[in-house]
Amino acid sequence: MSRTTFRLSKNVFRLALYAAALNSALFAGCSANKSNGAQSRPANGVVEQSRNGQTKPGGVLTGKAALGDWTTDAPGVRRRITVADLPKPFATESVENGPRLVPRPEGAWPKAPAGFKVEEFAAGLQNPRLLRAAPNGDVFVAESRAGNIRVLRAKEGAGKAEVSEVFASGLERPFGIAFYPLGPDPQYVYVANTGSVVRFPYRSGDLKARAAAETVVSNIPGGGQLRGGGHWTRDIAFSKDGKRMFVSVGSRSNVSDDESETRRACILEFTPDGKNERLFATGLRNAVGIAVNPQTGELWASVNERDELGDDLVPDYVTRVKDGGFYGWPWFYLGPNQDPRHAGKRPELRDKVIVPDVLLQSHSASLQMEFYTGRQFPAEYRGEAFASEHGSWNRARRTGYKVIRVPLRDGAPTGEYEDFLTGFVTPAGDVWGRPVGVTTAKDGALLVTDDGSNTVWRISYPGSKGK
Repeated sequence: MSRTTFRLSKNVFRLALYAAALNSALFAGCSANKSNGAQSRPANGVVEQSRNGQTKPGGVLTGKAALGDWTTDAPGVRRRITVADLPKPFATESVENGPRLVPRPEGAWPKAPAGFKVEEFAAGLQNPRLLRAAPNGDVFVAESRAGNIRVLRAKEGAGKAEVSEVFASGLERPFGIAFYPLGPDPQYVYVANTGSVVRFPYRSGDLKARAAAETVVSNIPGGGQLRGGGHWTRDIAFSKDGKRMFVSVGSRSNVSDDESETRRACILEFTPDGKNERLFATGLRNAVGIAVNPQTGELWASVNERDELGDDLVPDYVTRVKDGGFYGWPWFYLGPNQDPRHAGKRPELRDKVIVPDVLLQSHSASLQMEFYTGRQFPAEYRGEAFASEHGSWNRARRTGYKVIRVPLRDGAPTGEYEDFLTGFVTPAGDVWGRPVGVTTAKDGALLVTDDGSNTVWRISYPGSKGK
């Protein structure tokens, strides 16, 4: 960790010490069968900060306490961050504090809420990133650095994949995966490369592509993998009626507004054949993950916001995306707040900036998101959203390195989020795991890719007896 001083209020400092001790104890005390050994999840699923800085059932961390860091993470911890909680730009120095990756220490295991079980579904993968489950239960994983799409197969309910095959190779940093048409019998697997969208003919159960890729969109703006910009991931999703194809494209830079940003920092819309392009939404710096809510049909996005304004600016977010909506990048953020690096620019856009639904801890690097469509988890989880937080590099005290749950009420976000899967940071602050992808398995388990340990984790809910 950086030695940059991180000032906390007295109560929040006590909270951090308490949570660090809790995290350390849990880290060392995982059960032998690797089921959850984390903080018990309160009946209502939330915790609050008491006067002595500890947590107790019944509330949500707010204000400065909600901004927190990895030492305050634990399954069941809820946070609500608002624009009013945020500091001025440059309130703290911008630091470079990337994760120090270490091998998974002995006894280390991801921690989920009480009653859930975490298993190693697949290991030894090559940079596993986004993953999606096919209707037949096979799990397709993008191994982006290797240029592969891999298929994992397990018996329904099994804790470990028994088949692992490369479905397609030679791709250009593939990330997004989607099956089309929607429903039980898709005929294509769509893949979003960094600079194109392609599709493969598909029949249920295929472990190998049955034909060469067909290019659907050839000119998606590509980008390098650069610190603070050059976002290369592209996700893909289809509208509920199957008539529209959405493709997310991240910015090339941290906060530039030159011509290199044309058709970037946006979500593009096409017909499924790759025609009739239009801008669906703009000002989204890097919507790494997109998903359509199966209940409401609304498009959602998991977004990485800009860097180098200080520890607690600008929050990443998970939000519904409005058709024609403008989300501020690069001139504004979270409503009419002007980025000081673009002072005075584009005043006509100030009042058009949409404030996202759920603000996350700044620099968490929110990646793939998923709506839970299974029935294995308790009823309160059904239909709610999950997102993977890859972890910060531009913050003195680490944030992210976890999977969060986004509660919904009647299909709308409540504005809060809850830590669901944690434990990827050691008590010393080193990092052994980095969540990227999250999807619902056919049996209702949740699957999470981790490109720090090159693993796919399976989170199931066997019940209080642990069967």
